[in-house]
Amino acid sequence: MTETGLDDRNRRRGNALRRGVAELTGAGIRIFARLITAVQPEWRGAAPFGGQRIYYANHASHGDFILIWSVLPARHRQRTRPVAGADYWGGGGLRGFVGSDVFNAVLIDRTRATPGSDPIATMAGALDGGDSLILFPEGTRNLTDEALLPFKAGLYHLAHARPDVELVPVWIENLNRVMPKGEFVPVPLMCKTIFGTPLRLQPDEGKAEFLTRAQAALLALRPQQTEAE
Repeated sequence: MTETGLDDRNRRRGNALRRGVAELTGAGIRIFARLITAVQPEWRGAAPFGGQRIYYANHASHGDFILIWSVLPARHRQRTRPVAGADYWGGGGLRGFVGSDVFNAVLIDRTRATPGSDPIATMAGALDGGDSLILFPEGTRNLTDEALLPFKAGLYHLAHARPDVELVPVWIENLNRVMPKGEFVPVPLMCKTIFGTPLRLQPDEGKAEFLTRAQAALLALRPQQTEAE
């Protein structure tokens, strides 16, 4: 065998090993997340076995997308990719491996430091490849006392670019208590992911009107808060 052929074979073996480790890591993360949070999905308006979708959710922790991903049916989970900041989940090391290899995240350059980078085109390209997406229209983690931060325009632009893909609101309950800010050890506590009725951008619907409607659909899934809470 030539040196080039040997290099190709070793590369294929290395890639296969990396994929195997990624699959095992993903399974381990899913089991760990479900053990710690006992997360339960509640499908109020969307059926578990749907077609291609954009799941959009509230954002309070770096682990938010893991809860949504972990409760999806296996076949759908394999084609569902979180949208994540390249500055946090990209690069090398363990975090980069988890972001790129385990979750196959759609990495977005939030700083626009790379010339020609277009987050909407990147996300639309993933949809064109047949994948579903998990994204957080607040744009950053909500560490305030408000239920939601104002939505960024990206959700509207993506819905406008791919109007045939349904958008499913998902309210994540309690994860901010499982992973409080500044803590590295999760606190066992039951979480819930509540999936609402799918929506689409309506003909001639403006940006402000659509974002208000999308935000209201997400807030409507929020469990009623008691005075003690």
